[in-house]
Order: sequence, then C-alpha cells, then structure tokens
Amino acid sequence: MTDGESGNPLSRDEIGRYARHIVLSEIGGPGQQKLKAARVLVIGAGGLGAPLIQYLAAAGVGTIGICDDDTVSLSNLQRQVIHTTDRIGAPKTESAAAAVAALNPHVNVIRHDLRLSAENAPDILKGYDLMADGSDNFATRYLSADVAEAARIPLVTGAVGRFDGSVTVLKPYEQAADGRLLPGYRDLFPEPPPEGMVPTCAEAGVIGAVTGVIGTLMAMEIIKLITGAGEPLVGRLLLYDGLSARFDTVRYKRPASSPLVGEDGKSAS
Repeated sequence: MTDGESGNPLSRDEIGRYARHIVLSEIGGPGQQKLKAARVLVIGAGGLGAPLIQYLAAAGVGTIGICDDDTVSLSNLQRQVIHTTDRIGAPKTESAAAAVAALNPHVNVIRHDLRLSAENAPDILKGYDLMADGSDNFATRYLSADVAEAARIPLVTGAVGRFDGSVTVLKPYEQAADGRLLPGYRDLFPEPPPEGMVPTCAEAGVIGAVTGVIGTLMAMEIIKLITGAGEPLVGRLLLYDGLSARFDTVRYKRPASSPLVGEDGKSAS
C-alpha cells in the first residue's frame, strides 16, 4: 500500500496495527499514509502533552518533535500519564520518547530539550507540518501562536484549569469565505491577564483526568488536520466543564476592521 505523493508505503505490520483506521472511509489507507508522513511539533510533555503524544504515536504520526526543558517529578504523575515512577528525575523528553518507543516503534521522536523562545523557535520549527501547544503559561502560548503563524503552519492549542479546559485550532494565515484572514490567538485573547491574576496548576490544583480530555481532543484535531477528515476547530473555541459534564462551543473571528485578502494572499486594503 503506497501513496504516490508521500512515497511512504505502509508495511504489513503497520497495516495490521492501523487496521481500525484503514477501514474508516474518512481515513483509509491514504489518510494513514498522510499520518505516517506527518511531522508534528508538541510544545510541552506535561499534562496536555502526555495524552497528546500518546495518541499521536498510537495513530501513527511518523515524526513527533517534543520541546520541553523540564524533568519528571513525583507530583507530575497524577496527570502526566506518559511518565512513570521509575523515570522521576529524567528529562521529560527522554521519558516521553521511551514511552513512544514502547507504544509504537514506527514513530520517530525528535527531542528538543529546551524551552521554546523567540530566538530558537524558527530553527526548531523547520521541517514540521503542524504545531501543538500544551504549555502551562501564557508567555509560551502567545509565543507559540506567533511563531506558528510566521511559519504558516496550523496550531492546535489547549489549556486547562481546575476542572475545565479548552481547545481551538489556529490558521490565521489563511482566508475565510468572506475574504478576511482567519482569526489568530489575539483575536480570541487580545492580551494575557495581569501577572498573578490566574493561579498556576501548582497553586490552584487540577484534576488529572481533565488534562486527558483536552489533550485527547487536541490529538483528534491534529489527526483531522493531517487527514482532512471532518471540520477542525478553526474559529471555534471548544470549552469543557468537567464538574457539570458539559461541552460548549464559542465562535470567534477577526474584527470587522481587519483587511480583506486578495487572490495572491496579500492584503487588499
């Protein structure tokens, strides 16, 4: 089974491994080959990154880059399910890579043992098709949005609170049906809250399972973007309230004052 565009044949073992994907008309063999050819950069191997990386690896995403400068600690294990007790003290990228290797030997992991910054982001992003932000701070979320937009690659971004979370997909370099650019992160969140206003997970706490819900939803959005299945959460913010077991969707767009985009992709005003 081959794909003339990707040149990435599926081995007999891969055909058996991904059989439940291949029988789906929305995925099939061509979609699975797209997953194998895909290169996804994940920012953060923590609460959101853990289930995200697991499901991307299980789905057969061929190359997963993991960017994180932290080490595994005991308090991580309540929600960061890709790590294990015997790997406490190890770099999270190393621990995550070991988990991926045990789950799916067909997946290549590229470790970036550092914190994403404006200086290193352009070099790190080279060669990746998509980016997923599972970071736990506003500075990295805004930075991820900026560098993904500059690189013109889709960004799936998620966040969690104590018992709730959210996820959306950003493609602000493409135009909507009305000719305007699709919304960016700052159209949804114009500016970060004042420092100290929003407590960290360490300060406020977080139920472990909610990171699994949001991280898995992020993985689903990435699979949709790669294979073309379904409708990604572009211009829509999916909200999850774990205590009331409720999902809500909020639509958002660029302000009406934003410029129209011409056929050449440049501003028409």
